[in-house]
Amino acid sequence: MNNDNPFMGLGVALVTPFTTDGQIDWNKLAELIEFQISNGTDYLCILGTTAETPTLTDDEKLQVVKTAIKQINGRIPIMVGCSSNNTATVLSQIKQFEIEGVDGILTAVPYYNKPSQEGIYQHFKAIAESCTKPIILYNVPGRTGVNMTAATTLRIANEFKHVIAVKEASGNLEQFKEIVAGSPEHFKVISGDDGLAFDAMQSGVIGVISVIGNVIPKTFSSMIHYLQNGETEKAATIHEQLKPLYSLLFTEGNPPGVKDLMASRGMINNVLRLPLVPVSEQTHNQTVKAFENIEI
Repeated sequence: MNNDNPFMGLGVALVTPFTTDGQIDWNKLAELIEFQISNGTDYLCILGTTAETPTLTDDEKLQVVKTAIKQINGRIPIMVGCSSNNTATVLSQIKQFEIEGVDGILTAVPYYNKPSQEGIYQHFKAIAESCTKPIILYNVPGRTGVNMTAATTLRIANEFKHVIAVKEASGNLEQFKEIVAGSPEHFKVISGDDGLAFDAMQSGVIGVISVIGNVIPKTFSSMIHYLQNGETEKAATIHEQLKPLYSLLFTEGNPPGVKDLMASRGMINNVLRLPLVPVSEQTHNQTVKAFENIEI
């Protein structure tokens, strides 16, 4: 396996912590970054879905990136999310994030307007031709409404050397395998699903961009690193423990589930921005109970 890719192992899609009045809690953000670095996380994904990015202003997004760069100070790589269903908007926003300290740009298949495979290709072609940073494609049909096929992914990968990976969240292991099998040497596959990471990594996937890692980075990074080292049985023990949590954290969406669990552990306030709201009492109780059985 080529180890030149900076996004090997465990990446965590970091939440955006808010104060009780809904403003970004900058001190808490710095604390969460330190918590991740000190507990084995290999890189951070800033401004992803889990960060509630659609509800952040452009100024807030830029400040989050700058805060992360300053706090991390080169200790681990930083991937920054930049997506839109308007190609021109992505091109404009990426220019703001092509700053020193950002190691890669994560950009999703356009959502809502459901482009064809040719439209998806042309969207990413325009991005690749205007962006100098390494690019990670993001296929998440459950949110975008359209699946980027393995053929389209590989078409982009073969044409642009600085498109270095895809965060694959199709939930389709056969699609994972098809992309891995057809990828050029410079291009890798990253799991976008915590629950599939165990199986996907045994098929040549280089790691995961994780939600659950916000809460238990040490435990989840251990599983990922065991898999990297071929210690499958040790990884399987952790995977089996975490199985109940994988689905519970998404019962009422992401990040409400993970923010609720983090709040129950005193890590952050359980505050989200509309249209997201905290999970129900029933889901909260189920999640907290399941977490009690996790050895961390």
